[in-house]
Amino acid sequence: MKLFRFIPLLLVIISNSVLSQTGSGYRNNWPAWRGPLANGIAPESNPPVSWSESTNIKWRTAIPGKGFSTPIVWARYVFVTTAIPKEGVPESEMMPYIFKVIALNRADGKILWEKTVAEEEVPDRIHQTASHISNSSVTDGKYLYAYFGSRGLFCLDFTGNIIWKRDFGQMQKRNNFGEGSSPALYGNKIVVQWDHEGQSEIFCVDKSTGKDLWKKERDEPSSWSTPFILEYNGKVQVITTASNKVRSYNLDNGDLIWECSGLTGNVTPNAVFGDGILYIMSGHRGFALLAIRMADAKGDITGSNSIVWSANVNTPYVPSPLLVNKRLYFLRVNSGAISCLDAATGKVHYGMEMLANLGVVYNSPVYASGRIYQLGGTGLTYTLKDGPGLEIISENQLDDSFAASPAIAGDEIFLRGQKFVYCIAED
Repeated sequence: MKLFRFIPLLLVIISNSVLSQTGSGYRNNWPAWRGPLANGIAPESNPPVSWSESTNIKWRTAIPGKGFSTPIVWARYVFVTTAIPKEGVPESEMMPYIFKVIALNRADGKILWEKTVAEEEVPDRIHQTASHISNSSVTDGKYLYAYFGSRGLFCLDFTGNIIWKRDFGQMQKRNNFGEGSSPALYGNKIVVQWDHEGQSEIFCVDKSTGKDLWKKERDEPSSWSTPFILEYNGKVQVITTASNKVRSYNLDNGDLIWECSGLTGNVTPNAVFGDGILYIMSGHRGFALLAIRMADAKGDITGSNSIVWSANVNTPYVPSPLLVNKRLYFLRVNSGAISCLDAATGKVHYGMEMLANLGVVYNSPVYASGRIYQLGGTGLTYTLKDGPGLEIISENQLDDSFAASPAIAGDEIFLRGQKFVYCIAED
């Protein structure tokens, strides 16, 4: 294994990654929606800087239905999930959908197999920018844990056989916004954050069976964030961001370690962590960013010295932030207005710099080889140089629209659009 500059980060953050289980897997794979380190970073990858429909496209495969889940990449497989409306059915409040896992051949994009995991009637009314499968899946390199929210969590082997299924019930999401939280994997445990307008809960299940190891009720309305699992000072914590409270649970038994308030409603962005500081933010009908010193976090830390610094401007609604080289990058709400802050102090390196023509942005930024990739809904991706000043390296346009976040595995970028999955690689 070659050395690289993120080794200090790897020593403390494990999160949704399978890194702790395999000792490898981060070079050529993207096992969860925010990658092998659960932070949007592909630490040893060197993907293309630029591309178009005619350059650096290794393959492009049409995918039926609609889904905003991020591709999961492991070895020769690219896994995508989709929701396909049944044809010839009159429109009504409840419409039948087919929910599928599709495995593509990483080498050429050909479909290796398709597996229908559920056929259900679901509310036809959903936010126009949402999908019936916006939850991403996760893999440990042996099994795919395909998560369809209210349709269930499915464990499949890599030939498409369903090993087990777990049903968590039916979510009642605020304003028919649809679902979006993804599962987090650590060791033999899968954590699911189940925040909705009914009784919210957090589940920790055995990855071998899908059965509960523990669960806790939560006083929370709808959220769309994914649990963030962090090993710190020998203790593994499950950190959940939500509207009422940010909470840290002991992964072993679900006991509450610490909590604090301070975020806005409809919390969606994931936390990021570095140099002992946890960064959480939200941006719906207000702005909030808290930098929490983990060494001091115990009990209720609201307004305490555990909050190293905070900010209340220009934070994201849906896209998650990116933390690299002691710099914190994030977008304003769902726009292309990007800010870069000093992670230690909150000092603004630059703020509200507009990345034009991205449209509505639900995609989270990713990082590889000194570059930040920010995809927009219009199919335009900006390649930016990591640094305290905004430097645009390239602008890359594809003929599709995108809400799913990118995946980087090896030296390839995988983008899941409304119509196609793209594999971007040097010609």
